[in-house]
Amino acid sequence: MNLPEYYTIDELMVASLARTINDGDIVFNGVAVALPFLAMSLARKTHAPELVFLGGLQGAVNPDYPFLPPLSVDHIYNYYAELTVPVEDIFNMVPRGKIDRIFFGGGQIDRYGNANNTLIGTLDNIKVKLPGGAGASSISCSAKNFTLWTTKHMASEAARKKKQYTVVDRVDYITTVGHVTPAGTRRELHLRGGGPDCLITDLGVFDFAGPDREMRLTSVHPGVSLDVVRACTGFELSAADDFRTTAPPTREEVGIIRKLDPLNVRKRLFAAGELDNKFDFD
Repeated sequence: MNLPEYYTIDELMVASLARTINDGDIVFNGVAVALPFLAMSLARKTHAPELVFLGGLQGAVNPDYPFLPPLSVDHIYNYYAELTVPVEDIFNMVPRGKIDRIFFGGGQIDRYGNANNTLIGTLDNIKVKLPGGAGASSISCSAKNFTLWTTKHMASEAARKKKQYTVVDRVDYITTVGHVTPAGTRRELHLRGGGPDCLITDLGVFDFAGPDREMRLTSVHPGVSLDVVRACTGFELSAADDFRTTAPPTREEVGIIRKLDPLNVRKRLFAAGELDNKFDFD
């Protein structure tokens, strides 16, 4: 395999998502969206060979697909799978504590890790209808831990003027339950799961710290400043005292990502301008 000379934001995000996975974890991603799906495959091929990977709506266990297809229901996701598990059985595993990590995206994500994939606006005045949670409302309540992610943290100048953000003070509708909701905290709501422990965006990496488990910046991606992150965030964002630049992927990791996704399905989630930036491994 020829080692790459540079990496791009999509590859940095895949590697960062993969780092949230520990060896031996049982990990699930429902709809086979490119970034978390590639992250699970990358982790299994590198630092987490004992990972149990439950992939996609078809419930393939440890698939070894030849390339990443653009559709979630493609039969290629079943290639070389050890077995398949019906997705409803996977959903039943979550409240029993059998799944270690799940990945959730969000059209909006707020300071406490609530995510919205339902609607923008209100129930009485829906401005944008989003695709829905596909079971996220249920399993986010009892998942041991989950990783949030979005490729839409970077806001244009026009969006900033209109205060239209993806990472917001409060989501318009809670599809995926974070740490604090208008109805109470996870403890007050008697939810058994640990909730989100990290958020990875196209600008940086965040954890949920302090007694209120509020979002906090832990690293910025290359070429991104703290001021840019705060300007694209809909609330007063705190940063860890030792926040740093996000660790780059290795050349080997980027080579694996490109081999797994020769159709560049992962790049379809990003604005073209972000993909123009090429970063040195050093």
